[in-house]
Amino acid sequence: MSADTRRTFAKLTASALFRTALEAHAATAPVAAAAYQRADASWFAACPFGVSTHWTALSQSIHPADWRPFPETVAKFNVQRFADHIAATGASYLIFTTCHALQWLAGPCDAIERILPGRTHARDMIGELARALRQRSIHFIAYYNHSCNNGDDPAWELACGYHEPDKSRLVENLLSIVRELGERHGELIKAWWFDSCYSLDTHGANWGKSTVPENFRFPWNEWVAAAKSGYPNRLVTLNAGMMRYYLYTDHQDYEWGEANDLIAVPAAQFTPDGLQAHRWVCLDNSDWVHSRYNQSLVAARYKPEELRAYVQTAHRFHVPVTFNMDVDRNGEFLPETLRVLRQLKSEVV
Repeated sequence: MSADTRRTFAKLTASALFRTALEAHAATAPVAAAAYQRADASWFAACPFGVSTHWTALSQSIHPADWRPFPETVAKFNVQRFADHIAATGASYLIFTTCHALQWLAGPCDAIERILPGRTHARDMIGELARALRQRSIHFIAYYNHSCNNGDDPAWELACGYHEPDKSRLVENLLSIVRELGERHGELIKAWWFDSCYSLDTHGANWGKSTVPENFRFPWNEWVAAAKSGYPNRLVTLNAGMMRYYLYTDHQDYEWGEANDLIAVPAAQFTPDGLQAHRWVCLDNSDWVHSRYNQSLVAARYKPEELRAYVQTAHRFHVPVTFNMDVDRNGEFLPETLRVLRQLKSEVV
């Protein structure tokens, strides 16, 4: 069996398994305590594709002379140039990481400062970027990770209460962060993409060690309510893991869709639970974050015709596709990557 044949077979198998999980999920989904009115996701469904960047405190620069500590990186980050790069792709929206492995925000947040001082910034880089994108008619979707994952950020895990037997302080701390950011940015944040839900609640996919007991259920309905602070029409999704389908609550509006590869080809606009469908694929760096110092950015790993076929099929069913692009600490992209996506935009709309 050739390498191309094996790759195609793996994709088809993964897609079939994903569809099977979707079909089986209806019998296992948790029942919500109260009816939930989903936000209007029609604007999202109309997007052929968007892009994402895992730009984080752990992102590294491609040139040694350009490396600075994260606070200085935030202070000198060229938001307008970054927004121009995003616009150059032809993307309809950007998913931007506010916090990832480290709970370190490129902007102000009193709630984070109360928990662990020194992990925020006076410059509201997140807000500046959201406004710059809106000026370019690009929607801003905020990614947030609570950073309590297998010791990625030990100081934060201890400070926020993750390891305490009573999880009430952890819950209130996390809700206060999401609520404050939602209120601060209002309509600028059109949607949230929440990661690592499996580290807060063991009832979905099990992705490593957790201090959360099996009898604990995280108050997801309260989380979603907090996430809509400042803008009730904001979309929310709760990630159950790559190629996993599990609803922690039906109080969410669209599918997280983390697929990594060009698999799970969409065949309907909505999931069996009525969520607006979505796919998220690594265009280039399968590690998501450019975390290797003094290393070149990764080139696109798909042929233009592969991207075109996938997006055209998804768009036919009104399912947006997000492509994660490799980006360095200072907001640099490969020019060829921008050209590949710009060409894609001209071919699918």
